[in-house]
Amino acid sequence: MEETIAGASDVTSPVSPVTASGQIPQQRGESLLDTAVRYAEERHWDVFPGTWLDFDEGVQRCSCGEPQCERPGAHPARPDWATQATGSATVARRLWSKQPKSSILLPTGRTFDAIDVPETAGFLALARMERMELTLGPVTCTPDRRMQFFVLPGATLKVPDLVRKLGWPPASLDLVALGEGGYVAAPPTRFGSQGAVQWACRPTAANRWLPDAEELISPLAYACGREGRR
Repeated sequence: MEETIAGASDVTSPVSPVTASGQIPQQRGESLLDTAVRYAEERHWDVFPGTWLDFDEGVQRCSCGEPQCERPGAHPARPDWATQATGSATVARRLWSKQPKSSILLPTGRTFDAIDVPETAGFLALARMERMELTLGPVTCTPDRRMQFFVLPGATLKVPDLVRKLGWPPASLDLVALGEGGYVAAPPTRFGSQGAVQWACRPTAANRWLPDAEELISPLAYACGREGRR
């Protein structure tokens, strides 16, 4: 499992793992089952198993059976996934024991919401947040070049008005708040052959208390607006 991602202050740097200690140790080769259990046990996040990757005559395919699956091995496996999500480490262990290759998905709108932005804008925003000395929650970086900033629940209601107050029409920015009914893929979930989800900012004891969307929206909107003008 990847540790975290270097380059938060250098958005032109290639993504690369670095070593650090944290509340949730990130070890290469760690099973999805053990990781899902620790997310529930140590962070008290709800988790649920998604699809997984199968090999058919040497070709990697999503377990959903769709040949043109857009998120192979990284989306819900059943329509009632929201009822399957659990914050119990015991239940998580039982779920992944049934299919150990299942991806790890985290429902939003419960213990956290997520602000989803393009990767380039996300790294630009991280650099600005670092200079502003903002306290961040965990941040993921996905193989399809998106980043999700974990914030307190309620972001979906706040973000459109916050963006308008900053002078941006919400529809003009590639910035989406994920809340109730949404989900994010957690490390080390893989997107087919594209690679694995990684932490841009890993979970630690210091960021157990998440920021409010209002604290992060200005640098995120600025970065997305700048990217949109290119």
